[in-house]
Amino acid sequence: MILFSSNLESIPPWLQLASVAVWLSLVNLSAWGVHRFFKADPEIVRKIVHIGTGNVILLAWWLNIPAIAGITASIVASSVTLLSYRFPILPGINSVGRQSFGTFFYAVSIGILIAWFWHIQQPHYAALGIVVMAWGDGLAALIGQRFGKHKYKVFGGQKSWEGSFTMAVVSYLIISLILLSVQGSVWQTWVISLVVALVATGLETFSFLGIDNLTVPLGSAALAFLLTQLMAS
Repeated sequence: MILFSSNLESIPPWLQLASVAVWLSLVNLSAWGVHRFFKADPEIVRKIVHIGTGNVILLAWWLNIPAIAGITASIVASSVTLLSYRFPILPGINSVGRQSFGTFFYAVSIGILIAWFWHIQQPHYAALGIVVMAWGDGLAALIGQRFGKHKYKVFGGQKSWEGSFTMAVVSYLIISLILLSVQGSVWQTWVISLVVALVATGLETFSFLGIDNLTVPLGSAALAFLLTQLMAS
C-alpha cells in the first residue's frame, strides 16, 4: 500500500525550489490574510505559519529536493531567527507572551533531520518528525487554549489534558500514514506509530523555552527509525 511517492527525480531543480517558495509564500499570505481581515488571535496566526512551514518537509521528500538546499535553508532561517531575538527583524517571534526559542529550535531540527535522513536515503523519517511537530503540537496548542479545561503543570509550564490528547491522536495518525506509505499495513506499523505518538506527547509536555520544537521532531524521527530497525532484524 503506497500512499505517497517520492519518485519525482525528473522534476528540474529550479522547479523543485520554486514549488517550496510558492508554498511558503501561500502560507505567509494566508497568515497575513487571517490577521488582516479576520482579526484573528496572534496565536492562531502563529500556528498557521507553524503548521504550514512544517509541511515544507513533505515537499522536500516528495520532490526529492537535495539535502544541501534544505540544510542551507535551515542555517539561514536559524541565523535570521537568532538575530530577530536581538533586533526587530521578525517581531512575531517574540509575541508569544513568554520567552521562547521555539522558532530557532524548529529551524535547527529541520536541518538536522534533513542532514541525517537524506544521507541514509530514508527521508520519510525526517518528514515524520517535522510533521508530528507541525500538526501535533500546533493543533494541541490551539485545542488546549480553546477547550482545555483540565490543566496540569510540568516544571512550571501549564498544559491541558485536552491538548495532550490531541497531540497523541494527531501524532498517531501522522506517523501511521507516513509509515504505511513506506512499509505497508503490517503490525509493526501500528505498534511503532502508537509508541512514537505517546513518546512525542510526553516530549511535548516539556516545552520550556520552546525546547519541544527540537526534542519532539528529533525524538519522534529517531525513535521511529530505531524501532523499525529493531523490529526488522
